[in-house]
Amino acid sequence: MKKIVLSVLGVLLAAGLVTFMVIKQQSGYTKVMTAKVVRENLSTIVSGTGQIKPKTYVNLGATAMGRITHLYVKEGDHVKKGQLVATVEDVSQQAQVTGQEAAIAAAKTDILSYVAAEKTAQANVEHAQADLEQKKLDWDRAQALYKDGILAKQDYDAKKAAYDIDVASLDQAVAGLNQAKANTASARAHLATAEATLQANQNALDLTEAIAPFDGIVTNEPVREGETVVEGIQNTEGSTFMTLADMSVVTAEVKVDETDIVNVQTGQSADVTVDALPGKVFKGTVTLVGDQALLRSTGIATSQSTTGTEEAKDFKVVITLTHPSDELRPGLSCTAKITTAHKTNVLSLPIQALTMHDPNSDKPKSSGGVQAASTSQGDNAKSNPVQGVFVVDKDAHGKLRAKFVPVATGITGATDIEVLSGLQEGEEIVTGPYMTLRGLKGGTPLKRDTAKPVVLNPSGSS
Repeated sequence: MKKIVLSVLGVLLAAGLVTFMVIKQQSGYTKVMTAKVVRENLSTIVSGTGQIKPKTYVNLGATAMGRITHLYVKEGDHVKKGQLVATVEDVSQQAQVTGQEAAIAAAKTDILSYVAAEKTAQANVEHAQADLEQKKLDWDRAQALYKDGILAKQDYDAKKAAYDIDVASLDQAVAGLNQAKANTASARAHLATAEATLQANQNALDLTEAIAPFDGIVTNEPVREGETVVEGIQNTEGSTFMTLADMSVVTAEVKVDETDIVNVQTGQSADVTVDALPGKVFKGTVTLVGDQALLRSTGIATSQSTTGTEEAKDFKVVITLTHPSDELRPGLSCTAKITTAHKTNVLSLPIQALTMHDPNSDKPKSSGGVQAASTSQGDNAKSNPVQGVFVVDKDAHGKLRAKFVPVATGITGATDIEVLSGLQEGEEIVTGPYMTLRGLKGGTPLKRDTAKPVVLNPSGSS
């Protein structure tokens, strides 16, 4: 029994010594997590949420006041351009058209009578001209005979009177012809007025019918047959029969945060997912980037807002889907991931490895004399941190130490960032923990933390 106790004590003593040596060996070291600088493909993604919208849609509103007599389509129906989709009672408009058509028919009959009168007046003019020519000959002959003393003064005066009467008769016939022509022109003008009035009446009649302006689908129909609709007046919106959407070109209209919008440009590719269609990804291209900032709380443009409250803002971005599906419906919620930059086979490092550090803080401080005074002034100097990473370096004794290296970076991926300068492929860098990395100094002894991270199960326990 005594030997067993001694054996146990010996084992415990040996374990204690080993533990003591390990702790002593690790004292002064900082445990860190590390990773290697590698090459990979990087893409910068900007996300936005919004809804599916057709590129072309229209609220087909009432253009005449009255009771709806027919609705020929319902929500979800496909319509063709020019198809009659709804009608409003048109008794008054139809009566006006019929009455005006009768007035035009009467005006045309009047024109025919005036034309006939004009022809009669023309014939009278020609008859008067013939008589005048005959009377002119008689008068000329009478003048010659009277000069020769052959014709009596009474006959001479009779010939002159007959000639003067025919001159007056011709003038009267010409005046009648001109009057007939004026009556015809007036009748034609009245006909043109009647035809213009008929055109206006016909337009009023046409406005009682709602016609599809393009091929599309009925996405909303807020009215029913028998309801009364009114047309819009000035700034007052009128009744709406239905909303027609052209689903041949479908877009995703999303809002992008103001901090990301500077990187979004037309022509960039995007992946669109729809909440109602899980597992499906629709490819698209950015076709519009809004210029106006929208208040996130109200969606109103900042230029139209009357409040001076500072709040987060978004910008509208429209993505046209390359191959839309028949399953898509206007108004479906969607999320767009826009690729604003993409590079292949670039040098990269984990984003969490980047830190802001002042290399001057790693220099050892001197004591005494002028150097101490200089160091004191340096301590009071303003810090000048630069972006970089801590590289795992080895000193002359082969021990691991932290070495700060400034790094220039490029595009940012989901978890990694591009390295433009400062590092080489395969170099080992410190990636965490965050609090350790934040207070790390150049030259600090390091020890790799090889412990596996604790993974929580769904219940939240380890």
